[in-house]
Amino acid sequence: MKFRSAFAAVCSLLLAAAAFAAEPRRIVVVVWDGMRPDFVTAETTPQLWALAQRGVFFSQHHPVYLSATEVNGTALATGAYPARSHVIANVDYRPAIDAQKSIAIEDPASVAKGDAISGGHYLGAPTVAELLHARGVRTAIAGSKQIALLHDRAPRADTPAASPVIFEGATLPSELAARLMATHGAFPAAAPTQDKIARDAWTTQVLLGSLWKDGVPPYSLLWLAEPDASQHATGPGSAQSLAAIKSSDANLGLVLEDLEKRGLLATTDVFVVSDHAFSTIARKVDVAVELSAAGFTAKRAAPGGLKSGEVLAVSNGGSTLLFVGGHDAAVVNRLAAHVQAQDWAGVIFSRTPIEGTFPLAAAHIDSPDEPDFVVSLRWGDGKSANGTPGLHTSDLAASSPRVGNHASLSASDMHNTLIAAGPDFRAGVRNPLASANTDLAPTILWLFGYRDEAGRMDGRVLSEALVATDAPPLRGVKAERLNARRELPGGGTWSQYLQIVEINGVRYLDEGNGAFAPAGK
Repeated sequence: MKFRSAFAAVCSLLLAAAAFAAEPRRIVVVVWDGMRPDFVTAETTPQLWALAQRGVFFSQHHPVYLSATEVNGTALATGAYPARSHVIANVDYRPAIDAQKSIAIEDPASVAKGDAISGGHYLGAPTVAELLHARGVRTAIAGSKQIALLHDRAPRADTPAASPVIFEGATLPSELAARLMATHGAFPAAAPTQDKIARDAWTTQVLLGSLWKDGVPPYSLLWLAEPDASQHATGPGSAQSLAAIKSSDANLGLVLEDLEKRGLLATTDVFVVSDHAFSTIARKVDVAVELSAAGFTAKRAAPGGLKSGEVLAVSNGGSTLLFVGGHDAAVVNRLAAHVQAQDWAGVIFSRTPIEGTFPLAAAHIDSPDEPDFVVSLRWGDGKSANGTPGLHTSDLAASSPRVGNHASLSASDMHNTLIAAGPDFRAGVRNPLASANTDLAPTILWLFGYRDEAGRMDGRVLSEALVATDAPPLRGVKAERLNARRELPGGGTWSQYLQIVEINGVRYLDEGNGAFAPAGK
């Protein structure tokens, strides 16, 4: 009798284990736009803090440079460096799309035209959602910002098999919008205070109440606009931005609660990641005005197209792209020397070899439409009026209301948030190794079993955080510091540096800065 009972108990355990193993894997990615890791605390973010205790906190996580939303949204989606994804900035000059002015990379009209003229290759690399769809795997993408479109932008029919996409209230398939409005009301208008809390709440409810209504698909992504919007408006660490962080934490709590109610939380891997971190603006400069005052034909738009020798300045906040019409060599060389003597310049990347600069390839921003220069503006590690470390110079008109910004190579912009927990992750670990947004896509595909695809990406599988013993092995960690220096023709010395960490051949830009020293100093 005892033998039968023991045998029955063993059989029951084996059946339970088999049922657990047969449960399809699910992965949920929640993006908190602009979230700094130093604001992850038990008091401010109780849901995220608890998730970190159950999983892995990546203490040396990085965005790719430029540390901006569209660049890193694409890196998260593709696992590709900007050079290969073709997205090196939020705002870029793409003459084939618009020869007269810069474009917003996430704008649906730009996306559609870019795909039309490139045969569907607006992005130079496939996204996780696209790779999963090719294998018949359903997905759900919901974002309160248009960046969600870049994760899964292919038109689709309104069928039960369609994998829906929500991007700033718009939808794919387009017919879905009317049903969502009937169920959840209209997508909220932008608030006068510039916060996006209501939009985030609406998008979260749409994901849980409609996109997950008939079951949670294997892969879901929820992109929240906060705390990015509030930090731009009032600076990181302000009362408004802390309230926005708490709202994102509450939305995360709703996602986790929904998974728990469905009995899926124990079998779901959850990633919480930010696209970039944040600085407080210490100084505003208008690079186009500065260059015009120095005698360059500099502008923000190019009516009739960019003419030879003209300079188009494309601001991305903490960094600026400079395009020289016809790549005029004399103007390029004069422009480099001038920028190197300015107190707003931090690190200068150049399309052609110029003394005192780094090549665009050093930051993986040598894209097909590459500019002549990318300038990361100067930054410092002082504290803001809110008591938050990290100050930088931003390319903005003096009248701009922005208080916080990003997109530079500052230590504050280049260290963002990643926490992962679930059955495939180790528990209670603080990972000290460098990681980046390019690493999520290969890790996700590896967990789904698509290991060849994972191996073809620029990022690496985050093996050190996984319980699996067959994950790709670590092959060493290497840190290096690149330096560039130039004695300027007019006197004085320009110097700049770039701090890099490399793991398994993947290079992580840690920070970079520069300075001009007048002669005799």
